[in-house]
Amino acid sequence: MEKTKSSGRMKDVSRRVALCLVILAAGAGGMIALAAMKKPPAEARSEERAIRVEVVRAAPESVQIAIAGFGEARPVDIVTISPEVAGKLTVVHRSLEVGMTVSRGDLLFRIDPTDYRANRDNALAGVRLWENTVERLGRQYELDKARLITLERSRDLAQAEFMRKRRLFEEDSVGTRSNVDAAEQQSNAVADQADQMAKAVAVYPIQIREAQNNLTSARAQLEKADANLARCDVRAPFDGRITSVAVEQGQYVSPGLKALVLANDAMLEIKVPLDSRDLRRWLRFTDQRPQGDGAWFSSLEPVDCTIAWTEDSANHVWTGRLDRVVTFDQITRTITVAVRVSAHQAAPNRAGALPLVEGMFCRVQIPGRTLDNVIRLPRWAVSFQNTAYVAVDNRLKTVAVEVAHVQGDEVLVSAGLAAGDRIITTRLVDPLENALLDIAQKTS
Repeated sequence: MEKTKSSGRMKDVSRRVALCLVILAAGAGGMIALAAMKKPPAEARSEERAIRVEVVRAAPESVQIAIAGFGEARPVDIVTISPEVAGKLTVVHRSLEVGMTVSRGDLLFRIDPTDYRANRDNALAGVRLWENTVERLGRQYELDKARLITLERSRDLAQAEFMRKRRLFEEDSVGTRSNVDAAEQQSNAVADQADQMAKAVAVYPIQIREAQNNLTSARAQLEKADANLARCDVRAPFDGRITSVAVEQGQYVSPGLKALVLANDAMLEIKVPLDSRDLRRWLRFTDQRPQGDGAWFSSLEPVDCTIAWTEDSANHVWTGRLDRVVTFDQITRTITVAVRVSAHQAAPNRAGALPLVEGMFCRVQIPGRTLDNVIRLPRWAVSFQNTAYVAVDNRLKTVAVEVAHVQGDEVLVSAGLAAGDRIITTRLVDPLENALLDIAQKTS
């Protein structure tokens, strides 16, 4: 029985193995049949692929170098207005607010002038008192000089009378001793009066000078009183814009208080820091040396500069004037120059535009020296390794160039290229040397 079961299992396994072999054989036959039906692919032809580029022909020219920098517009004159006398504010300008404008001579505020007017009247009275004193001493001096002449004459007469009576008494025994003594006494009295008057006359010039000195002092006090009275009215020194206010009507103020700040927008100035190497190489200086014996930069040539507001450089452009060198920073190796813009130049350049005003951050372009025989190219046409790609017989060639200056999106090449060379201006990333080119556009 067991032999019969074992024999049945063996037959079943054999049938399965045979079936698998049949399936494998059928699959292999199908694959062979399909492979026989497939056609071989056509042989591919190898062709060189051209790089499509744009070129520009090299044309040497003379280019004026422009140095660019940034700075903020500020008024040239910014004045802090402070009271010079103390007192209560009785009048304040109606437009004394930040951002408002005032005209030259406008009364900004007034300090109560009562005490200062009284001081002025008192000083005026002192001047008049000493003027009268000087006049009185002068007249008295003239009168006493005339009186001195009379006294001196009386003295001489009394002395002569005394000498006559004494001679008559001593030589001719005429008269009496008492008459001689009386004549001597009279002569001495008149001489004493003359001496006293001479002393008084001699002192008069000193007294007059003292009175004149006191008059000078009184006049100085009057001048000071007049100045203090005038200082009660504080007026605008120029047409300006109020940038800060710290006073109100009725407030008590003292000298030195920062009452308000006034900016003169008639002349703006932009201080632009520049690389000292660019300034040395490209900016134009005059032969005018600084005054005195100091060591400082010569005067800059006053050229017109282009000023553009960084917030809208296309529509807000003005013209300024290069003025002077301001500072040299030894740490950053930068030199700051000043560019001035008048109120007329700062006006809006078209309808709807804004004027150049304090606080605007601007890009300033300063024209410098002219660079001759250079080739102007787009900045991306020259690599950071100072190489350029040139099309030669429709093949790419890499050449080394010498860059004279970079300004904005342009680079000025002074060596390495020849007139007529076709320089590739298309941005390429690691192209193969001698690669075939498809020149899409040629410009000259």
